[in-house]
This record gives sequence, structure tokens and C-alpha cells, in this order.
Amino acid sequence: MPSDLFETTFAVGEVVAAEPFPEARKPELAKLEIDFGDEVVQSAAQTGYNYDPDDLVGRQVLCATNLGTVNIAGYESEVLTVGVPDEDGNPVLVGPDEDVPLGGELY
Repeated sequence: MPSDLFETTFAVGEVVAAEPFPEARKPELAKLEIDFGDEVVQSAAQTGYNYDPDDLVGRQVLCATNLGTVNIAGYESEVLTVGVPDEDGNPVLVGPDEDVPLGGELY
């Protein structure tokens, strides 16, 4: 895992599939498939506080892409979908204000 935030690569992807993740200990987790233009990867994300899975499909999100893979209840989460806390401390997803090319990196 990178020791410096700026060694982490953040890229924009589009959620192409989302479903509840009842096997996880945290019921707020969802299974996401995210398209980066050249590949589709999996991510487990705490979206249940503020989003229904169906509402996530088609949404562009920012992800940390080079942190490695984490196994969560048998599901391989390949990227970290990032968010910031709302007033209750629950994640709100980070993404561009308008559609941008998939795979675009944060700078």
C-alpha cells in the first residue's frame, strides 16, 4: 500500500452494475462493477446509506486504482470507490460534475 497519497492513482470510472451485498458484515456495502474504459473491475463500497443500487448504474465515480485487491466475504474488491462524509458521517460518492472520459486520472 502506498505510504503517500500522491503515490495513489485515482481514476474516473462508470458504475455499470450494482447490487446489494448481504453476505458482508456491514449491510451498507454494495457490489459494484466499474468500467474504466479499458477494463471493468469490482468494488465493494459503502453506498447503502445514501444510494439505492439501481440509482448508481450510469454514475461516474472516482476510485483509487492501485491499492491492491481486498477480499470481502468472498468478493474481490479491486478498487476503492472514494467518498466524503455527509453530516451524519456516511459516505457520499466523489465524482465529476459532468461526464468525462472513462479512465481519466486525478491531477
